[in-house]
Amino acid sequence: MLKNISPIISPELLKILMEMGHGDEIVIGDGNFPAAANAKRLVRLDGHGVNEILEAILKLMPLDTYVEAPVALMDNGDASNPPPIWADYKNTVVAEEGDKNFELVERFAFYERARDAYAIIATGETAIYANIILKKGVVIQ
Repeated sequence: MLKNISPIISPELLKILMEMGHGDEIVIGDGNFPAAANAKRLVRLDGHGVNEILEAILKLMPLDTYVEAPVALMDNGDASNPPPIWADYKNTVVAEEGDKNFELVERFAFYERARDAYAIIATGETAIYANIILKKGVVIQ
């Protein structure tokens, strides 16, 4: 164990976050996301939900400030009925990083983008359309 690092962050995930460079992306997939089929590097955190993992990651990893939207969500195709978990993500991002733009990515385009991601985290999240992509920024001291 280390001080000030959430116990949700496994040694494997910590290593991956350290390896990632500016602009690299990491996917946090819900329990239905085909993580193993799409991942270059797969981290299993099945006992946890996406939002708690998001919060733990954002305490360690900054989001990219050089792009319009450093956060991407899998679009559910119904603009009038967004999944409730998206509001949780927005609150978590605002609390950790300030107000950031989110982009919606069509489901199959999201899968394509996930295949190019540095890593994918498989979770036990039961909410649908709870998949999120984070683009890593730079650490400024």
